[in-house]
Amino acid sequence: MRVTVVAILETAFRQEPALAKIMNNRLLTVAKELQDLHLFSLSGIRSPVHSLTIYLSYNQKYKICYRMMDEVPADVAYLVAERCGRLGYILDKRMVTAPSKIV
Repeated sequence: MRVTVVAILETAFRQEPALAKIMNNRLLTVAKELQDLHLFSLSGIRSPVHSLTIYLSYNQKYKICYRMMDEVPADVAYLVAERCGRLGYILDKRMVTAPSKIV
């Protein structure tokens, strides 16, 4: 499985230019570390899904948020959530789907 972590540098809120430069550099570094170090073990996993894309961005409280853009098996999603949780990243709530109806 190929893992790609993309840093989304544009935010929905206004930043000062000096702060934006520092935050963007930090986000790029974090994205590279997440891809190359923390999720490196996923590259050896055989899965019906050949790639996984994760977007990193900031929320308005300057916390790093992540979201998985591809449908992946539950064990892979759990591993990503566990690693990101340990690093203090927050699941982006815009990508959480509503629970299905129980019949």
